Amino acid sequence: MRNLITAAGAAALLLTAVPAKAWEPTKPVEIVVAAGAGGASDQMARMIQAAIQKHNLMKQPMVVSLKGGASGAEALIYMKSSQGDPNKVLIAYSLIYMLPLSAKIPFNWRELTPVSVIAMDQFVLWDNASGPKTVKDFIAAAKASSVPFKMGGTGSKREDNVLTVFMEKKTGAKFAYLPYKSGGEAATQLVGKHTESNVNNPSENLEVWRAGQVNALCVFDSERIDYKTKVTATQSWNDVPTCKEEGLDVQYLMLRAMFLPGKVTPEQTAFYVDLFKKVSQTPEYKEYMEKQALKPVWFEGKDMVEFLEQDDKLNTQLMTEAGFVAK
Repeated sequence: MRNLITAAGAAALLLTAVPAKAWEPTKPVEIVVAAGAGGASDQMARMIQAAIQKHNLMKQPMVVSLKGGASGAEALIYMKSSQGDPNKVLIAYSLIYMLPLSAKIPFNWRELTPVSVIAMDQFVLWDNASGPKTVKDFIAAAKASSVPFKMGGTGSKREDNVLTVFMEKKTGAKFAYLPYKSGGEAATQLVGKHTESNVNNPSENLEVWRAGQVNALCVFDSERIDYKTKVTATQSWNDVPTCKEEGLDVQYLMLRAMFLPGKVTPEQTAFYVDLFKKVSQTPEYKEYMEKQALKPVWFEGKDMVEFLEQDDKLNTQLMTEAGFVAK
């Protein structure tokens, strides 16, 4: 009888010690994009939104919120002012380092809560389909021009602008950098021959490349893009040479990472780490990585913070050398 009572008591304890339900959102989640419509960040946000919805990875809907005002400062300040709100998540890129340096806005990425790095984005040197077909010929044409070649890009004193400055330093060619609201707009300007070139991410020029309206001259990386499936009638991403191969030794990769506002709970952070890890395992994510020529990576927790600290130092160095740090 004593044994039965003991067993019954133990069973009662088990029933009453059911762990608390893990945190999850109770209202729609806003995925904040620090750029305009049609750019790489917007496209990635919509891929994430679609994958979550299709595979029922979250009970609440995810809504894409474009906050590209003031070159993306709108999004950063919005996230900073949302401390403790677990229903907002920022899809971040190198803007988090560069804009506070160039514009002196009161923002530091350490004020947010790192969730995960989900990819690294490439940059490609593009010109119009009617322009030079090689980097050598493109640089020669830029040098021979009586006026600087127009280089379109997203925002001022940002990644595209930094790459343009380093191209000038490496080649001696002169470029007039024209900032636009998004990579999509920069692509349109190049197709319309309002600019001679841009350094858009692969996703931003994908459709116009496939349509034969632009040339992919080289990728700013130490190695070629892995993907070998044909994108155009004749070329895969792997067919695009590195800029270093073409004599232009300039390299740069950009993070794609997720952040929550500051002062959220560990349980809330854990929910989103798990959510985006599940997204990274979906067919939509894998197809998107290949189609847009992104490098799939995954960092979370201490590994992510260590990566961010190193990436911050690199971007600060590049911004300083380019002369873009506000005094």
